[in-house]
Amino acid sequence: MLEAELFAFLAGASDGVFAVRESGEICYWNRAAQELFGYSEEEALGKTCSQLLHGVGTLGTQVCLDRCVELQCTLKPKDMPNFDLNVTMRDGERKWVNISTIPYLDRRTQKTLVIHLARDISEQKKREEVFRKMIAISHEVASLEPTTNGAAPITPLSPQELEILRMFAAGSDAPKIAKALGISPQTLRNHLHHINKKLRTHNRLEAVTHAVHRHLI
Repeated sequence: MLEAELFAFLAGASDGVFAVRESGEICYWNRAAQELFGYSEEEALGKTCSQLLHGVGTLGTQVCLDRCVELQCTLKPKDMPNFDLNVTMRDGERKWVNISTIPYLDRRTQKTLVIHLARDISEQKKREEVFRKMIAISHEVASLEPTTNGAAPITPLSPQELEILRMFAAGSDAPKIAKALGISPQTLRNHLHHINKKLRTHNRLEAVTHAVHRHLI
């Protein structure tokens, strides 16, 4: 597939798609990318990701750097996991997006393009932040309550069930936890069902809060 054919193929993608050359400049910007980021194709082409998006990672570190594409091209034989990125929109607002990266070698030119697929995860991040705040409050409340709240649940939780609750309490979402533990989403749901049954709770938040109050995590 030639470069022009690749871009034609990506034009109708529902994800925001943009391609970056080894030199760092954006050379393709589909309509969904325009809608997602607010920048027109004319405004995006020829710019680097760092100039346009000013991407910051989950730890607050600068991710979009002048040499990031060059480094990504050197990793092309390896898998490139998706990652969350906080970027600047055209109106100056910041938005969370999830980025998947695909290296594409043009066999005619022997040049590599880095294809980025982006999707809006702002609402997910808001929910995670609310969840973290509620867990933090639960920890504060638990520290003020009598130690009798540390009593064991009706049925003890397994080490893996406790680890799942700890990861939820730390702000991880279900897909990340399933991937970290090497289990399927359905298996994770089964664990949550057993956790709620043992703790006599009804949902994930209630289970984590209950575990915090009992000093289980």
